[in-house]
Amino acid sequence: MQERHIEHKRYFEAWSNFSNSTKSKRRIASIDYLKCVYIILMVVFHLAYFGDKYPYIKQIVYTFHMPAFLIISGYLANIRKEKKQFAFSIIWLFIPYTIMEMGYVAMSSILPVRESVENISIPLLLNKIFIAPIGPYWYLHTLIICYSVYYVAYNVCFRINKISFFIVLGTSFWAFSDWLHIISMANAIYFLIGIIISQCRLSFLSVFQPSILGALPLLILCWHPTNLNRYSLTGIIITYSSICFFLWGYYRISNKIKSILHFIGRNTLPILLFSPIFTMISKVLIPLFTFDPSGLIFTCIAVFFVISGSMSIAWCMDYMNVSHYFCGKKNLLIYSS
Repeated sequence: MQERHIEHKRYFEAWSNFSNSTKSKRRIASIDYLKCVYIILMVVFHLAYFGDKYPYIKQIVYTFHMPAFLIISGYLANIRKEKKQFAFSIIWLFIPYTIMEMGYVAMSSILPVRESVENISIPLLLNKIFIAPIGPYWYLHTLIICYSVYYVAYNVCFRINKISFFIVLGTSFWAFSDWLHIISMANAIYFLIGIIISQCRLSFLSVFQPSILGALPLLILCWHPTNLNRYSLTGIIITYSSICFFLWGYYRISNKIKSILHFIGRNTLPILLFSPIFTMISKVLIPLFTFDPSGLIFTCIAVFFVISGSMSIAWCMDYMNVSHYFCGKKNLLIYSS
């Protein structure tokens, strides 16, 4: 309970610092932990070998893991930046996204993957970059659009009228979804939920209260496959319950394990960017684990391989001083909170 009280205090300190400066919010340990949990789930079920063995569990996880990421992203999005500073943050998110999306499209034309691409052309690449990305990079595509719309709507409308701000924001998300067909409205709604929590100045833990009871609606709703739809009310409830349940587990983990999870959670961007490289390579390991029909041994080793490999690429980029040209930062890896 004392640890949770300290965490609550940090939320309010983070909001105070955020409200009075253009700097990013102070890192919050429990959110880094959540990001770690959800990025690991992303890696696990991007391993086709494991996902094919447990398709129903995959369907459950796909209902809540990326929606939870979008809620967190909306909550943490810093729109109190100068125009130039914001433009640079978007550009240096767009550049690595574009590089990796183009690489993924190229590899999908060569390797036998599910999202295979034939006859690569400039129009096809432009379509995948700006309209319909493939692979895990759709998240960065959605983030760039939602973050940009949020920034413009806030700076145009918020200081005039908060109601006008939310109307313009919601209408803009709808236009990008139903009119331009660039993003999913459901994904935008999850991002909007995070924005609402942030703009109402609520602490994350006051909305998503850690509780083992979060497992109850998860078990009940996930029992019926018709509920496994992120685009429905049940999908929102499942996402909410998963966050509460995982936060409950956070306060029952040793500090040594927490430090590892925090590090992974601080570095979800390089894992998201580089994990497809290693999920593809990990397929060559499958024949070595045919003795295990559950696929769990392969999955544990593959997840370690994917995460450590992604971190290694980021470390090498930092060491060779090329991160600045890739993501606009001296270091891609974040070591401390």
